Amino acid sequence: MSDQERVTRDQLETMGSQIEAIGDAVETVIVGKRDIIDLALVAVLSEGHLLLEDVPGTGKTMLARSLARALGGTFRRIQFTPDLLPTDITGALVFNQKSNDFEFRPGPILANVVLADEINRAGPRTQSALIEVMEERRITVENETIETPRPFLVLATQNPVELAGTFPLPEAQLDRFLMKTAIGYPERNAERTMLRRFRTSMPLEEIKSVIDPETLVSLIQGVHAVHVSDAVEDYVLDLVEATRTSPLIEVGASPRAGLALTRASQALAVLNHRAFVIPDDVRRLTIPVLAHRIVPTAEADLLGETTETMVSEIVAEIPVFRPER
Repeated sequence: MSDQERVTRDQLETMGSQIEAIGDAVETVIVGKRDIIDLALVAVLSEGHLLLEDVPGTGKTMLARSLARALGGTFRRIQFTPDLLPTDITGALVFNQKSNDFEFRPGPILANVVLADEINRAGPRTQSALIEVMEERRITVENETIETPRPFLVLATQNPVELAGTFPLPEAQLDRFLMKTAIGYPERNAERTMLRRFRTSMPLEEIKSVIDPETLVSLIQGVHAVHVSDAVEDYVLDLVEATRTSPLIEVGASPRAGLALTRASQALAVLNHRAFVIPDDVRRLTIPVLAHRIVPTAEADLLGETTETMVSEIVAEIPVFRPER
């Protein structure tokens, strides 16, 4: 399916049903957080990456593991520590005494779903090892270039409370993440359901593969064909440009941010069983896509403004245009 082809109604129904089935499977483990699950699905369908900043115990690891099981792909976890080396992520050439030659031993990054746990605990040199693979979906070891499998999702976590011994992610690294969000604590009824469900069983072990990687890649290609009108494009450009002209923002959103917002909106449209993007799709994703990409001024910091509130104010100020249907 080329980018110029439109998604037919039958294709849309099939895509929507498959995506809903993935979300339903993950929701048996991550109870009462369908909005977060949908954001993770948007990241998968956009071939982007997700950064979760939240306190321990909220289900960040469980989200990654359950998503990998439902997608039918491979899952690897990387525990980031100060002594972690770049080769611990990408892999390295190891001398084989039997063959008297060097052979490549792949690292954990070569998987469909990769959990980068506490990513900000590793040093800048190790963090930079992720930059090429997250953007270009390949690693380079010596003179050998190796492609990552498709689909490929990095789900990174960081703890906003414990800051001792951490290294803040540089802007270049943050810009590689499609979205940044938090799972948060569940509502009381959802937490009660979780207590009862996990008391007698382990729902994660019961998740069956809903789809295979090859079928998921075809779904991703279908998402690329979702229609984006000129009016919606103008709306995205207005939002991105407003981050660059705001007096409270020192560094605005990059061109990559506008592309990320558009692709994520296409994926959200499919989740909502639509073959076209509407402004509400863009509005829903503006904060998770743009807030982590901007740098506030010193004045904004003194005023106690967060990047989330600044983006929210921009969304409230920019007029919404109704796209063609």
